Amino acid sequence: MKKFILILGFILIFALIGCNSNNDDEADITLSIVTTYSIIYDITSNIVGEQAEVHSMVPIGSDPHEYDPLPEDIAKTTDADLVFYNGLNLEEGNSWFNRLLDVTGKLDDESSVFRVSDGVEAIYLETAGLEQDEDPHAWLDVTNAIIYAENIRDALIETDPDNSEIYQANADEYIEQLKALDQEIAEAIASIDQQSRHLVTSEGAFKYFGIAYNINTGYIWEINSETEGSPQQMRDAIDFIRENQVNALFVETSIDPRSMDTLASETGVPISAELYTDSLGESGSEGDTYIKMMRTNTTRIVEGLSQ
Repeated sequence: MKKFILILGFILIFALIGCNSNNDDEADITLSIVTTYSIIYDITSNIVGEQAEVHSMVPIGSDPHEYDPLPEDIAKTTDADLVFYNGLNLEEGNSWFNRLLDVTGKLDDESSVFRVSDGVEAIYLETAGLEQDEDPHAWLDVTNAIIYAENIRDALIETDPDNSEIYQANADEYIEQLKALDQEIAEAIASIDQQSRHLVTSEGAFKYFGIAYNINTGYIWEINSETEGSPQQMRDAIDFIRENQVNALFVETSIDPRSMDTLASETGVPISAELYTDSLGESGSEGDTYIKMMRTNTTRIVEGLSQ
């Protein structure tokens, strides 16, 4: 009899452990979030904290304008509670993002798919035939990154109201950091002599940055596409450099540098540094978070144009 009671006791203990384990598993369940590229991933991660698993589709150093989703991206998007994308003409190459949403059954799902740039005052392209297309690079003005953060916060609270206080507190702290960064960049760019304040890159990604921080911007091509570095684009860039007496060029980390190498050779103006635009840097680099990439870009621009 005692042996039977002892065995029964063990059975009850294991049963209770099993119940507690199931409860723990339920407590550990977090939101599943997919972002289209690394900059949205970083902003999102700062706001969700430990409350979500966040997946970024476009790899570090790659171009989000053009992307072929992997099977993992399709699976994670299918199961995602939230999908965050930039919009503003960024994920439009070969309609890759819309095709992904269609395949995963989320094309018309307004309850889980959110454009983080809602509320941004868009700049439009100037290239002939593209005047109705929006320039996607709004995040290079930090005040727009604050709008991204607010939109992400609001979507999280709407989807997961039980953790709304966490999302609000994290967002408040992060937005304060962004406000300080915005002021820091404005002061740094203002230190460059006005005559030298001309920023030339391969892609015309810095127009939002230029308007926000009072720096003239030039480029070889306006937006990444199949017609990059054409003879006419190169001639226009050479004219811009000579007319403005540009003293330094910059090349983006996510773009083939050969066109900028040719431009430097043709004009005799050196390439001063690499800048982060469409992607964060690799982990451990000077640009592996949004705040670090913006601060690093600013430091390199100031150093390059102040020589």
